[in-house]
Amino acid sequence: MYINIYSTYNHNFIQRKQMAAAGYDRMKEVKEFDESKMGVKGLSDSGITTIPKFFVHPPETLSGLKSSSTFTGIPVIDLSNMESDTNRVKIVEQIRDAAKTWGFFQVINHGVPVSALDETIAAIKAFHEQPTEEKSKYYVREEGRGVMYASNNDLYRAKAACWHDSLQVWMSPEPAPAEDIPAACRREVAEWDRHATEVAESVMGLLSEGLGLEAGKFKELSFSGARVLVGHCYPYCPQPDLTVGITSHTDPGVVTVLLQNQVQGLQVKHGGEWVDVKPLEGALIINVGDFLQIVSNGEYKSVEHRVLANSNPEPRISIVIFFNLCKWKGSGYYGPLLELLSPEKPAIYRDFTMQEFYENFYSKGLDSKSLVDKIKL
Repeated sequence: MYINIYSTYNHNFIQRKQMAAAGYDRMKEVKEFDESKMGVKGLSDSGITTIPKFFVHPPETLSGLKSSSTFTGIPVIDLSNMESDTNRVKIVEQIRDAAKTWGFFQVINHGVPVSALDETIAAIKAFHEQPTEEKSKYYVREEGRGVMYASNNDLYRAKAACWHDSLQVWMSPEPAPAEDIPAACRREVAEWDRHATEVAESVMGLLSEGLGLEAGKFKELSFSGARVLVGHCYPYCPQPDLTVGITSHTDPGVVTVLLQNQVQGLQVKHGGEWVDVKPLEGALIINVGDFLQIVSNGEYKSVEHRVLANSNPEPRISIVIFFNLCKWKGSGYYGPLLELLSPEKPAIYRDFTMQEFYENFYSKGLDSKSLVDKIKL
């Protein structure tokens, strides 16, 4: 069964390549790939040397894939003793500056045991390395709830597919039933949600203080109340210069916490240049989302980032948890926090609704700051 899926897909793909005179039916090929439920991991494992055409990105995307930046990486912030008055003032300042200028930073000494980091990465990798017939039990396209394993959540919306597969698990406010989470990573997913939430809420407290607010303000507003965990796998790609792991985008929510293995690929845009983010053992990456840029009235910046297609035989594994609010204001609108506005600093964004927020995300492929640009005054 496992080999037959690969053989059938490859045979059909070769046939289509040979029938160029009949024209290229992109949607047919996308649908066939999706229905095979093999993902890019299955394509990679089958030994293909040419990627399907719908994974090939346009020249304007491919021409600037290499980093030419003089920056050595994103800021690294040590959270040691952050409850100490002296240390906390320094850490708040570092995080505020990183969120304003980079939108990205790595944190070390965050309190999560290294063993928990390693176990989480190993469990997500174990899920993705299962045979297709095992993983395919979870292969669906219901993005907003439960458990979803799929290749490219925006496969039918994006102009070109990216070289990654993902396991998505909603953790809050309506957590996926434990029995629906794959056994290969069930315990680790629950544990990682707990650890990552603790780190995120600590960092949100520091970010809140950086705006001159109380440390508990973001928690009071339920900024970590809606959470979805996504375990990405970027397998070996035979033509990494023709596609990307994930296309350039900004995250839509409040903050994102990212755990990755030691296979490089993440790039962050800074000063008009793409900066390589080298994996740092034991570190977690935090980045600002579009929602936080809006509610901070532009003080904090969501920043474009992308992942290159993996040319390493070892798969790149990354586990992200996206944090967003779950309780909207009674009026049904959200926008810049009133505490941050004054005659000298008026609102630069209008209020928006939950419906606008979700429609903007689910109506298209990944992109950069589309909601931010849409509601700018």
